Amino acid sequence: MTGKSPSRLELLRFARRVVMQQATASLWQIDGWIAEEERREAAQRRTGEWEQRPEWLVQFRRDGKTVDSVHSGACWAVPKGARCRPVSRVCSVRGGCGRVSQVSAEGS
Repeated sequence: MTGKSPSRLELLRFARRVVMQQATASLWQIDGWIAEEERREAAQRRTGEWEQRPEWLVQFRRDGKTVDSVHSGACWAVPKGARCRPVSRVCSVRGGCGRVSQVSAEGS
């Protein structure tokens, strides 16, 4: 070691380089988060999750005619798939507007 300490100007320039490296890394990280969120929103738009939820959903059994259960549109237990159909409140009370042969008592 030479024993000579760096000047104040050299220390300031070093501090600036460190801050620039950290800021650049942080900006890259934030840009990655933005890109990830843009991909997630695009995927949600493609799958229709951004559409307004129906007020009521009727879940049919596998035969497609018998009502399995009735859910509110905000129900967390609604399965995703073709077995659930959106209906109005009147239809949900009637059990699917006449499309069913029997109404299950197991509805939610």
